[in-house]
Amino acid sequence: MINLEADVVVIGSGPGGEGAAMQLAKQGKRVVVIERYEKIGGGCTHWGTIPSKALRFSIFRLTESLNNPLLIDCGVKAEPTIAQLTKTAADVSAKQESMRKTFYSRNNVEVISGHARFVDANTIQVEGGPTIKTTHVVIAVGARPYHPANVDFAHPRIFDSDSILSLDHKPKSMTIYGAGVIGCEYASMFRNLSIKINLINSRSGLLDFLDDEISDALSYHMRERGVVIRHNEQFDRIEAVEDGVITHLKSGKQVKTDCLLWAAGRTGNSNDLGLDTVGIEPDNRGYIPVNEKFQTSVENVYAVGDVIGFPSLASAAYTQGRSAGKQILGHATEKDQRIAKEIPAGIYTSPEISCIGKTERQLTEEKVPYEVGNSNFKYLAKAQIIGQSIGMLKLLFHRETLEVLGVHCFGPNASEIIHIGQAIMYQQGEANSLNYFLDSTFNYPTMAEAYRVAALNGYNRLF
Repeated sequence: MINLEADVVVIGSGPGGEGAAMQLAKQGKRVVVIERYEKIGGGCTHWGTIPSKALRFSIFRLTESLNNPLLIDCGVKAEPTIAQLTKTAADVSAKQESMRKTFYSRNNVEVISGHARFVDANTIQVEGGPTIKTTHVVIAVGARPYHPANVDFAHPRIFDSDSILSLDHKPKSMTIYGAGVIGCEYASMFRNLSIKINLINSRSGLLDFLDDEISDALSYHMRERGVVIRHNEQFDRIEAVEDGVITHLKSGKQVKTDCLLWAAGRTGNSNDLGLDTVGIEPDNRGYIPVNEKFQTSVENVYAVGDVIGFPSLASAAYTQGRSAGKQILGHATEKDQRIAKEIPAGIYTSPEISCIGKTERQLTEEKVPYEVGNSNFKYLAKAQIIGQSIGMLKLLFHRETLEVLGVHCFGPNASEIIHIGQAIMYQQGEANSLNYFLDSTFNYPTMAEAYRVAALNGYNRLF
């Protein structure tokens, strides 16, 4: 029995689902969103991006205050609990959820709570709810931390990147297994609380998708802060004992700390959706294969966000959702597909990292004649004023055309600064040129002035 009819059913209300739903609803399509959890917003809002970044900011603000010479002279001391620090995160998540509810209401998008399963490619059954007939489906169910079968995540000293936000005390030491984006972010965050950190990496370097110089800078500053980084290590087994957790490594090492944060890998939430009934086959990590239009192997079914894998960013998910919506509407252009692919990365370590475009390694492999322009933050007046002089901005540009090919930033406000470079890189032809930074007047003193300094530095290398 068909209870509802819709033009598009969107499964999941995180950034990817929201992006698709808003794009379609604003063009007059009848959209139904199905959300498995009681609250809308997905993992991004409730146990991922928003709460972790809110916690990071609380920790940053605390450490900045405690290191302020004026407050030190005044004898100000404080040691808030983890619960007090995470309270801000809960408040921000609640505000975000409330705001997103108004988006759906204002655009006449019906939101149904329940677990969705495919009956066929045009029919969705909500467990305990209606059956919906639809023309198109957008799957935006996100991902969850990967759980190896031989790790006891029910143990109170073993956490993953979701459950770590429920930590109710400050441990003296922590092992973080996995040095991807999540592992590096939490290593920086908890080290700023003076927790002893062992960061165990299965690869030879940190975040190897970054420009080599940025990756090296991250490693250097993490070690300088006291993080112990162990490269090229694989876990053999995890042993939880009464007073801690022992991580046994295949190299024979044993690392004992108060608790363990498992941050190695993610799994797409594609299970139990009835995908087998329509012939969609996720890979061994639960990720759904899609083409450049975000279509699955079934023409009218799309998938976006973390459930399709890399880059697994909230910003990318939203853009992918909008792009899928435009594909369904028949409005998509080559520019839309390009924008959906060229996503800036924002990594909230201490200091921040953000980048867009090609790395030096990639340009060298492609035999592109490029040049480099650098701006070290320690020479910027604004960085000196705010007392955050660690960092740099790197511009990579074509030696002959001056086209900007990559922007890489390490330091305070990197995730904000990157968007100036992004705006220029999105321009076509001569508008994408190092000349923009050479000829523009930047407010002084600002962190954005780094673009002018880097451009001049690079331009001088041409002669």
